[in-house]
Amino acid sequence: MSPTVYPILHVSSLLVLFGYTFYAFAAPAESRKRVLMITGIASLIMLVSGFGLLSKLHLGFPGWVIVKLVCWLGLSAVGGMAFKRREQAGAIMTVVLALAITAVVMVYLKPF
Repeated sequence: MSPTVYPILHVSSLLVLFGYTFYAFAAPAESRKRVLMITGIASLIMLVSGFGLLSKLHLGFPGWVIVKLVCWLGLSAVGGMAFKRREQAGAIMTVVLALAITAVVMVYLKPF
């Protein structure tokens, strides 16, 4: 597959994961199964496309990738927590924004 496809898949799945994570805080309880299914699929596509791009670009496994993996794990976990902890929505959404911003900063700065 072309190296151009991987960033497109990665960013589009990030947008879906991000959007549905925030939607989960306001969604009715009966949509829980659908929201968790969509966030899980988006999370998997994001992980696979990220490692696919790393492989195509022959970057190895630098330190900034570990930081992005921690951010991915945090973003993936919040989708399920959103339905159970609605009273803490403000704090959790702040954490989600911090994780997303950290992941984007790691891509552009690559400090490690």
